[in-house]
Amino acid sequence: MATEYGHEYGLDGGPGYPAGAGADERRHRWPAVLRAPFEGRHWREVGYALLSLPISVLLFTYAVTMVSLGAGLLVTFLGVPVLAAALAGCRMLGSVERARARTLLGLRVAEPEPLRVRKRGAGSWMAAVLKSGASWRSLLYAVLHLPWAVFTFTVTVTLWVSGWALLTYPGWFWVFPMYAGQDGMQLYGDETHQIYLDNPFELTVTALVGLLLTLATPWIVRALTMVDRVMVYGLLGPSKLATRVVELESDRGVVVDTAAADLRRIERDLHDGAQARLVNLAMDLGLAKEKLREDPREAARMVDEAHGEVKTALQELRDLARGIHPAVLTDRGLDAALSSVASRCAVPVNVEVDLPERPAPAIEGIAYFTVSELLQNVSKHARATYASVDVWRVENRLMLQVVDNGVGGADASAGSGLAGLAERLDAVDGILVVDSPAGGPTRVTAELPWRAERPA
Repeated sequence: MATEYGHEYGLDGGPGYPAGAGADERRHRWPAVLRAPFEGRHWREVGYALLSLPISVLLFTYAVTMVSLGAGLLVTFLGVPVLAAALAGCRMLGSVERARARTLLGLRVAEPEPLRVRKRGAGSWMAAVLKSGASWRSLLYAVLHLPWAVFTFTVTVTLWVSGWALLTYPGWFWVFPMYAGQDGMQLYGDETHQIYLDNPFELTVTALVGLLLTLATPWIVRALTMVDRVMVYGLLGPSKLATRVVELESDRGVVVDTAAADLRRIERDLHDGAQARLVNLAMDLGLAKEKLREDPREAARMVDEAHGEVKTALQELRDLARGIHPAVLTDRGLDAALSSVASRCAVPVNVEVDLPERPAPAIEGIAYFTVSELLQNVSKHARATYASVDVWRVENRLMLQVVDNGVGGADASAGSGLAGLAERLDAVDGILVVDSPAGGPTRVTAELPWRAERPA
């Protein structure tokens, strides 16, 4: 699967954050620094910063009040229900914060792990709430977000108001002499003298300072809201353990589906291929037996045809066995097995295997079938004249790379065989990266976890 990195915090997508935003920016006439103060993204981030203060005050007040009340009542039987209600309320308020971050920041955060209530009843529910790590992370968010929200609110309002006020100062400085009785905005003043911004030069400098502040404000606000993104993702999203459990459950489903598909394929190949051929062979031998006394020559011809059918059936069985797990892979390892696959490819293939030892049989088998399928794609679709296969180890990863000089254009996201291959690799924490520009060459790199072969 062509994997992209750098999306750990889910910053792609959402309102105003299309996946192809980087490509769209190149089509704008104005540079990003000049567009930023007027873009919808900046206004949404400012809105998020302004809303953070009242919402954080509400979160902090609720969390501190309820937890303090629950802790104070722990000496009685009321303490545990109050504390559980406090944590449950924090979880609900956390869902509101995730929705706000999704709407205004374009941050997509999955729901945290659900409560694991083992039995029915209030006691079991309270125990599940108190044991849930997501509940305590929501409480921690409610407490920690208030000081950061105060800082973000102060900086955002100060920069935004100051920037636009100074930028537009030449247009409204007349208010001071007309209504305030002074020449302009006072820059400095004491008992002896005062400095006012009132001449054209000072007005121009003031507007330039305001322009710099206005242009810098979106990037400063964006940096501040990035901390909010991290807090929401880290404290209100699922834990790494829960995420890993979901991944393993998904991978287990892929493995089960793949195994079932392989069994169906083997059954179909046996039924439609070798089994049908053997049935026809038995019928031909029966007819030859009947004609043996009447027409020995015809019987001999039929036996000779049956002999050819036996050879064909044996070849089909060998191919089927090779598709399940080739004997050469078990006996001699990846180098010999991949060389055997390369010899059957439609184009010349150079195979280089540099491994200090053999990996675990499961990893070795996946590596073999990965290269085998990639070379089949080279034979069928690449229109190449040359290909190469390289296998090596980097620390705890087994690396595979298949390169051909064909027409290119391979895409793992288009639902092709590469997509299924990527799912198989992902089921064992592997990665498939496809680099195949139009016109070629095509470079497919696969990573598999390295597990050494256990001694017998």
